[in-house]
Amino acid sequence: MASRDLTEQQRQQIQAEVESCYLKAERYFKKVFERPLLSYRRSGKNAGTAFLQQNRINIHPLLFSENQEEFIHDVIPHEVSHLLVWNLFGRTKPHGREWQSIMIEVFNRSPSTTHSFDTKGVVNTVAYRCNCSEHAISLRRHKNVLSGKAQYRCRKCSGELVAV
Repeated sequence: MASRDLTEQQRQQIQAEVESCYLKAERYFKKVFERPLLSYRRSGKNAGTAFLQQNRINIHPLLFSENQEEFIHDVIPHEVSHLLVWNLFGRTKPHGREWQSIMIEVFNRSPSTTHSFDTKGVVNTVAYRCNCSEHAISLRRHKNVLSGKAQYRCRKCSGELVAV
C-alpha cells in the first residue's frame, strides 16, 4: 500500500461518518436522501470537495490520514452539508445561510469555511525568484510558465518571477 492510500478501515470510518450525517439529516428534515459516492484523490490543499451535480464527495487521503479526528468532526459534515443544500435548495451561495444553518442545526458544528491543516507536504511547488525575494509557485502555474501561457509578477516589487 502506498503511503498516501487509505486503509480499508479508514475508508469504512469515512463511510460510517457520512452515513451518520445522512441519518441525522433525514431525522431533521423527515426526508430520505440519496447517499453520495466517495472518492479519495489528492486535491491540492482541499481537505474535502463536494461535487454537487455528481452527488460525490472527494476526501484528500493524505490530509485525512494526518487529521482523522478533525475530518470526522468537521470536514465530512461540511461536505455533506453542501450536498444537502444542493438537494434541498438548489443553487445557493456555497457557504450561505442555508449551508450555515445545516451545519449548526443538523450537525451542531461551527460553520467554518476553511481548515487549518498543515498542507506543506501535499502541495508540490517550484522555487521562483523576483527582484526582492523567493517565491513558491504551484506546479500548475509552473507548467503555465513553461508552456508560455502565463507570466507571473511579484506583488511587492512588480518584478517578473523567474524559476531558480
